[in-house]
Amino acid sequence: MEHENPSSITTSGFFYKNPSLKIKEFLMFLTTRFGIIFALNMQSTILYYWVYQITQNKLSLGFVGLAEVIPAIGCSLFAGHYVDQSEKRKMITLCLSGYFLTAIGLFSLALPFSKGMFSVTTIVSCIYFFVFIGGILRSFFGPSMFSLFGMVVPREHYANATSWSSMSWQLGSVIGPLVAGVLIAWLGIAQGLFIVIVFLAFIFIPLLSISVKPILKKEKEPVLQSVREGLKFVLRTPTLLAAQCLDMFSVLFGGAVALLPVYQKEILHVNEMGFGILRAAPGLGALVTLGLLAFIPLKNKPGHKLFLCVTGFALSIIIFGISTNFILSFFMLLCSGMFDAVSVVIRSTILQLVTPDEMRGRVSAVNTMFVSSSNEFGDFESGVMANWLGTVRAVVVGGCLTMGVIAITFFKAPQLREFTFEDEKKEE
Repeated sequence: MEHENPSSITTSGFFYKNPSLKIKEFLMFLTTRFGIIFALNMQSTILYYWVYQITQNKLSLGFVGLAEVIPAIGCSLFAGHYVDQSEKRKMITLCLSGYFLTAIGLFSLALPFSKGMFSVTTIVSCIYFFVFIGGILRSFFGPSMFSLFGMVVPREHYANATSWSSMSWQLGSVIGPLVAGVLIAWLGIAQGLFIVIVFLAFIFIPLLSISVKPILKKEKEPVLQSVREGLKFVLRTPTLLAAQCLDMFSVLFGGAVALLPVYQKEILHVNEMGFGILRAAPGLGALVTLGLLAFIPLKNKPGHKLFLCVTGFALSIIIFGISTNFILSFFMLLCSGMFDAVSVVIRSTILQLVTPDEMRGRVSAVNTMFVSSSNEFGDFESGVMANWLGTVRAVVVGGCLTMGVIAITFFKAPQLREFTFEDEKKEE
């Protein structure tokens, strides 16, 4: 009598719970997503550290975020229109090429000849310029990846695939800052930026392994009409609108990552490696949580869990703000990432479920506006508040404002509070 190999049983059970991982193009999608996020997070970590080192100005950190959020928001709606009417892999390839060229520009600024040729003000201004270009690219990259996701994954696997997609994003967010901290301490800023260039070049391999996809939106229409339809859809979908607003304001007020160079140098007194560890902590917590969610899906009362987790995120940020102990600060940032990971999966699944295929680019563009305004504008808000109130007060006040946003949304958005994935499937 033949016996089944226990390892094969385990493997088949793994793929039974994670059917999306049996799709080869989805694996290439995950590799591309991880690679780009890894490279950009490594680059961002180096830039924030570099700008603060040469300016010693908290407000300059805020301007890094502002330089990216202005084009990301300004171009997003129009980007969504063009993404819906373009081939998605080609659009992502163009964005990756743009990221590659801006990485070369930033590397050039860090070379010794640039330091001798240009003043600090000129170098910082050029950094802002390249970050601005990155913001334009982001407005096209986000909707393109979101649209491509829907073309490589069957609808019935969206929830599972979203967990893995979020995990690949968080994995890049974790490893990128850690590697950046090591490179800054070991090799220096210029060498770190050079490695970003090398890594971006390798990402073309998995991206081009994905086949060309059909353009679902065939009919042409005026840009403004197309943009208006995307906005109307979000505004007329209460669950989606409430989820996006909750995300935007909670991260806008509760973001503390932009001020980590200040905490590293003036409050926690740790070296560059400590800075990289702190910067990676939220992503590490999110990665652990997303790993669990891949095997323990969020099926029961996701709306209630969303509010609980955003509340946990806000409390973690408040405690981090007043902490002067490196271990406690690391743990609070870790917890903030764990809570945020749950809310990210819930929000992303809502977005995937309620969005029609032919409107994915435009709806994702609106989502990009919310995400950009919360993340990068949140960095600017943190820099301004820290310059005005002081670093610790700025973080604590931001966390308290986030608690207020959660309370208002909880009572004003019953559709989100009572949302279930099962109800959404019945409505379709």
